[in-house]
Amino acid sequence: MSMARGAEELSQALAAAAGRRLGGPVTIEGLRRLSGGAVADTWSFDAITGGERLELILRLARSAQTSPLYPDKTTEARVQHQAAEAGVPTPRVRFILEEEDGLGLGYAMERIPGETIARKILREDEFARARPKMARQCGEILARIHAVDTGALPKLAELDAKTQLDQIRQAYEVFGNKHPVFEVAFRWLEDRLPEKANPRLVHADFRNGNFIVGPEGIRSVLDWEMTHLGDPLEDMGWLCVNSWRFGQIDFPVGGFGLREDLWAGYQAAGGEEVDPERVRFWEVFGTLKWGIITLVQAFTHLGGVVRSVELAAIGRRPSETELDLLDLLS
Repeated sequence: MSMARGAEELSQALAAAAGRRLGGPVTIEGLRRLSGGAVADTWSFDAITGGERLELILRLARSAQTSPLYPDKTTEARVQHQAAEAGVPTPRVRFILEEEDGLGLGYAMERIPGETIARKILREDEFARARPKMARQCGEILARIHAVDTGALPKLAELDAKTQLDQIRQAYEVFGNKHPVFEVAFRWLEDRLPEKANPRLVHADFRNGNFIVGPEGIRSVLDWEMTHLGDPLEDMGWLCVNSWRFGQIDFPVGGFGLREDLWAGYQAAGGEEVDPERVRFWEVFGTLKWGIITLVQAFTHLGGVVRSVELAAIGRRPSETELDLLDLLS
């Protein structure tokens, strides 16, 4: 549903959809749009049914078009549900939208209080006690994600290192905008492709900014929209990319912790022994991937596909990832 149709029309359609799923008349209160990602709109609302107030979040796809590489919103919701069933701290899905609802692809999940803005998490006194714990918590959570029974999951793309490297190479070459540091990083990665891992569930955007955090630490993991099957250490490498440290460069795990604590938490929670060199491969890969994403977003603005000050600003950031790559490869 587009923003042009308005919050009132969305509220009415959502009340009808929620009523069909929750088993009775539903009143929607407090519907408001939150800042969202590139492919989905996020709304906060309360559903009142049978005297009970459910505090929920609605995730709506912006387009009916889906990628063969990443799940649609229905599949995303089912993966998130299975992860929650397996003990991963992630919001429980309350209902999944269907065609009859007229809202497009999407789902509603429980709303969990806490902070998601990474800079606040890393700087404000409220989270001072949480920060030293969070690297180990990340390891424990990742161990649970990677232990999810893949046989219980809906069909997901299987993306190994070579497949993903080929994908970002294709995206990079579309623009004909050559960056020598990126070329060196491609060569480094091509020369060090790891052996194919036993495919596990990979969150694929597990990082600071996609956590709900309270004074005690991480309460929940969000944004499963890029989830797939692959090498579990991909998640660790992405978490350690310097861009997700938000200036706190001395703490490689999300700007709040150390790799050793991440690995200790992972192995203590049942994860396999961590190969630091394999994690390093994925950290270099993640840094290069983010650098290319910034290029794509820049040309999305420059080409007039979407005129956006935000995209233009992000388009100035490839140089940051080039510096990060030079540091990693040295």
